[in-house]
Parts: sequence; C-alpha cells; structure tokens
Amino acid sequence: QYRRERTLVLRSSSSALYNNLAVLCPPSRPPAFGAVHGTTLSLLGNEGPPRQLQARGGASALSTPLLTQAAWCELPARVLLVLTSQRGVQMYESDGSTMVFWHALNIPEHPAAHSVFARGIAAAGGRFICVGTSSGAVLVFDIPPKGTNVTLSEILEQHRDPITDIAAEQGQAPDGAGDLVTADDSGTLCLWSTGEEFTLLGKIPGSGSTCSSVTLWNGIVAAGYGNGQIRLWEAGSGRIRAQVSAHARWIYALDLAPLTGKLLSGAEDSFVHVWKLSRNPDTDGIEIQHCHAECVTDTQVCGVRFCDPAGDTFAVTGYDLSEILCYGPA
Repeated sequence: QYRRERTLVLRSSSSALYNNLAVLCPPSRPPAFGAVHGTTLSLLGNEGPPRQLQARGGASALSTPLLTQAAWCELPARVLLVLTSQRGVQMYESDGSTMVFWHALNIPEHPAAHSVFARGIAAAGGRFICVGTSSGAVLVFDIPPKGTNVTLSEILEQHRDPITDIAAEQGQAPDGAGDLVTADDSGTLCLWSTGEEFTLLGKIPGSGSTCSSVTLWNGIVAAGYGNGQIRLWEAGSGRIRAQVSAHARWIYALDLAPLTGKLLSGAEDSFVHVWKLSRNPDTDGIEIQHCHAECVTDTQVCGVRFCDPAGDTFAVTGYDLSEILCYGPA
C-alpha cells in the first residue's frame, strides 16, 4: 500500500502527452524529475536549482517547436537526457547543463496533412539510444562512452503509423526473446533483438486501439491501450498471455520496477494502479495481480514513474497540474 508523501512544485503545468514524466534514480542520491509543458522541459534536479530546457530548431521565438517527450537514458558508460520535439532530437548531459547532440527531422517543404515529430525514447543494447518518429521509423543512435560523436547508425522501418513508445528489457530476457519493443498509434508492436544490427523477431498486429505505453520485463511485454486495457504478451513468441480492463479511459503511461516486476499504470480516468507481474514456475504462465489503486481527484494523469528499482515509491503528473505528486509506503 502507498500514501501521498510530498508534492514538488513545477514552474509550469504538464502537457497532455503520453509518458509525460521523466525520473532519474541515481544510487544513494535523491531522484531527479522532468515534465514537459509546451516548448519547455521543467527539471527538478537532485543537484542545484530547478532548470528549464527549451526545445530548439525554431528560426524565431514565435516558431519554437513543441516538445513531445523527455527521458533519461541510462547506458553503462553514461547517462543522457533526451528530448524529442516537432523538429528533432536533443541530447544533454544528465543534469541538462550541456547539449551533446542535436538531430533534425526531415521537415517536408509542403507539409502534408499529418504533423512531423519524434516520440518514444529508450536506451538499448548497452550503447544505443532509440527514438521513434511520426513516420513510423525508429532512429538508432550509437552513443560513444564520452564526448559528442553521436552517430545515426540505423533506421528501423517496420511501422506504418507514428511511434508512441519504445521500451528495452528491464530484467533477464529468456532465450530467443527480444530485448526491445516498439509501439505505434495503430497498436502494432514490433519485437527486436539489438546488436551491431537490430533484428526484427516478430510483429504483433494492432487491434484498432492505440498502444500509448509499453514496458518489457523478463520476456513479458506489458502494453497499455487507448481503450483502458493492459495486455501482456510473450516477447519470444508474440502470444497474448493476459488481458485486463485496467482503466475506464485512455491509458497515458506505464512504468515497471525491474527488481520486483511491479507495473504502474496511469490514465485519463484519474486513477493510478499498481500491479504485480510474475511467471508461474510450474506452468510458465504469466500472471498479473492488482496491488493498489490511487485516485488523483479531478486530474487527467499523463505521467507515472517508479522512483526506485523495487517500486516502493512512485510519482505522478497530470494535465494542467503544476505539481509532481510523490507516493511512498503506507
């Protein structure tokens, strides 16, 4: 069980974007938080005063692009803060002090009916950062152990719809299971094996509902959908193993605690739920158990993240809410 512990004040409210909460949990230091509002990212750091980062790529102040997501990417050699926007991808040192890399998206001269943006961020394979785009392509950046020599090493083109979220394996993948999953607006999921070249292992077709958020743990894919459902898939075979009507409205965010297999979900219905994923050792079946429900009154929840690897604490952002709400053990 959890209870509300404290409230962190943001300079501006959170935009209604999927997965609109970034949390970095460095060992033996308090966590750092980030939430997107319009063209800026508000950072509440574990070091120094609050900071705001601006989207770049606009020719003038009036044309500053909107940010679509922010996330810390933890690689063995370094941690980078990655921002996506309507114009491109920005990468910073973990405290936001220094920009390491900027990648511009190809903006057509005569924009078609659909907008151009990047969204969906994950560290993968020990040295890569993957970023999704509105065309359905996934950009794979090769990150050096230090310095700014970031290169675009590969573009994965299997999705036909805008990427919504990307997740890397948070536990131990069983043999043959992928260690990266990408999701899109149609609900299609692609399972990948990372390496010098990324290999497509399987594709799970969508069923008419957007997959807004996805996680991957011990070969289990947990995906949250616009119809309020959470579905669990086998990352090796792509078979569905469980389905839960978790929320009454659109799910905006999922997160996973790698040490325990706890799953966090937040949605438009003002509810945050904590679940527990497990494998039955006798049947190898995948099981999901409900552990906790929290109502954030009159708030469209748009970001939820655990603040420690065991899932004992978590934080919540909501649309038009100028606060980050922190919960701990009751």
